[in-house]
Amino acid sequence: MIVLIAKRIALMLLTMLVVSIILFLALELNIDSVAIKVLGPYSSEEQRQLWLEANGYYAPVMERYFTWAGNFISGDFGESIRFRVPVSDILWDRLGNTLILAGATFGIMVPLAILMGILSGMKEGSLADRLISLICIITTSIPEFASAVFLSAVFVFSLQWLPGTSSMLNGFDPVQLVLPVMVLVGYGFGYVARMTRASMAEVMSAHYIRTAVLKGLPYHRIIMKHALRNALIAPFTIIMLQINWLLSGVIVVEYAFAYKGFGALLLEASLASDVYLIEACTMVAVCVAVLTQLIADIGYSYLNPRIRFS
Repeated sequence: MIVLIAKRIALMLLTMLVVSIILFLALELNIDSVAIKVLGPYSSEEQRQLWLEANGYYAPVMERYFTWAGNFISGDFGESIRFRVPVSDILWDRLGNTLILAGATFGIMVPLAILMGILSGMKEGSLADRLISLICIITTSIPEFASAVFLSAVFVFSLQWLPGTSSMLNGFDPVQLVLPVMVLVGYGFGYVARMTRASMAEVMSAHYIRTAVLKGLPYHRIIMKHALRNALIAPFTIIMLQINWLLSGVIVVEYAFAYKGFGALLLEASLASDVYLIEACTMVAVCVAVLTQLIADIGYSYLNPRIRFS
């Protein structure tokens, strides 16, 4: 178990190293492009040269990379071109907002999806199975921007039950989270439910489940003790991947509801060519991605002992 975790941590660090090199080469290698983005297209050549020299851009590439990587490790991401403040002053607040949104979404989506997937997989081919499958297919077929418009038309303009934006101008308001969470849950739970249903159906047809039924064990005990643990191995992968999607893939939802989160920040940075903010957002997203995979591997070892002792 310890050896498995050590290998995964080494792979995680290697992945981050490779991504950091690619990111540095893509955004920092052309120093003239960096100077233009920071100082603006109307800056003079002399101003750019003075800025590049003052910020160490005339140093050798390897020295610049290690300085750049060291600043990232220490939490120094530079100054945002768009907001004119240190990137860390914006990044962590926006990341926290997205974590709140992701936590609310996960708290509803995962239990709902697993429950519906289990109910569907336990009675494959039944009316309940067909109905749940139809709901999952319909919800996952509607993109976020379409469901955001539809739900806003119903709950904001027609019924007038919910606010149309989630900007939180007067402080945290859980009511403003309802619409974004509804959109994200509606789009994401179908994938997890369908995967759980397929895995549960496969487990229910296994020989050891049939043997347990023939022995007369209580049905709820068969489901909870024998079937559910094995059925959750495959959906666990999808659940962990949803974290990456909720972190950087919620740009449409955050922008639609004016929610000040990580996804909206990444969009603003891209539109403004804010190179330092883009670099910081990319590295944070990579850190979260590799960390969730590490958690997924540890979870596999508990769900499947064969992985733990192999």
